[in-house]
Amino acid sequence: MATRRILSPRSAFGTHLRAISRQYSSSSETLSLAFDHHEPPKGDRHRQDSPIIFMHGLFGSKKNNRTVSRVLARDLKRHVYAVDLRNHGESPHDPRHDYLAMADDVAGFIREHGLQSPSLIGHSMGAKTAMTLALSSPDLIHDLVSVDNAPIDAVLGTSFARYVQGMRRIDAAGVTRQADADAILAEYEEELPIRQFLLGNLHRPAGSPAQKFRVPLGVLGKSLDNLGDFPFKDPAQRRFEKPALFVRGTRSKYVPDEVIPLIGQFFPRFTLVDIDAGHWLISEKPEEFLRAVIEFLTPKE
Repeated sequence: MATRRILSPRSAFGTHLRAISRQYSSSSETLSLAFDHHEPPKGDRHRQDSPIIFMHGLFGSKKNNRTVSRVLARDLKRHVYAVDLRNHGESPHDPRHDYLAMADDVAGFIREHGLQSPSLIGHSMGAKTAMTLALSSPDLIHDLVSVDNAPIDAVLGTSFARYVQGMRRIDAAGVTRQADADAILAEYEEELPIRQFLLGNLHRPAGSPAQKFRVPLGVLGKSLDNLGDFPFKDPAQRRFEKPALFVRGTRSKYVPDEVIPLIGQFFPRFTLVDIDAGHWLISEKPEEFLRAVIEFLTPKE
C-alpha cells in the first residue's frame, strides 16, 4: 500500500547530516547515451513534446524498466526514453563515473534529441543523477521523480563492493554458461533475483566462447565512493522550484526520516510517497509505483 505525504521543507535538520567536503570537477566529455524509445499507442504526440526520461540504478540498464516504461507511455500518452547511463548497458565507457558527469550526459541527450520539458525518473544511482541535473540545469526539465534515494552524502553498503569482486571472478573464470556464473556469484549474494539482475550484464563478445560483463568493472569499482556522495551541499545555493516526487521503500535505508527536511530545502515543491517495499521497489511493487508516478505526472486541471 502506498502512503502519500506532502511535507514542509521548513523543519530543522540535525548536524549529523552535515555534508562531507569533496571536490568535483564539471569538466568532462559528454557521452552519447544508448536508449530505448517507447511510443504511446496513438502517434498524435510528437516525440519531442514533454517526454519522460527513465534512468536505471547501478549495474542496471535501459532494459530493466522496459515494462513500466511501456505502461507509462500508454497511460500518460507520452514518449518514454529509457537510457543507458555511462559505463552501463550499450552506452560508451569512460574512466570518470560520478553524478555531475552522468547529469551532463543526460543534459546532452536532451539537447541532442531536441526534447522539450522532459520529466525525469531515476532509481537509486539514476535518482541522484536526476536530482543533480535538476539542481544544475533546472530550465532543461519540467519535473522529476526520485525513486529511493536522497540528495545526501551516504556510505554505500558493502554489498556493492562484494558484487564487483564476484563479477570479476566470473570474468576471470571464462564461463560459457550462465549457470556457472550464477554458481560463482552465489558465494557473494544469496538472493537469486539480485544475482539474476547482476548477471543480466553478461554478454558473449564476438568470436569468444566465454561470457563477459558488459560493464567496466574496474571503473565502477573505483567509483563506488563517489556514488554514495551528492555533489551539491548547500540548498541555499541550489534549489529546484518545480514539482518533484520522492518515492521510497519503507523497508529500505536509502531515505531515512531525518533527511526529509533536507529534501524539502533542495526541492521545496516535493511530495513523498511511501511504498511497503525494499530498495528495488519498482520490481517489488510495480503497480503501486506506477500508480504514484502516473498520478504525479498526470496534468492537473
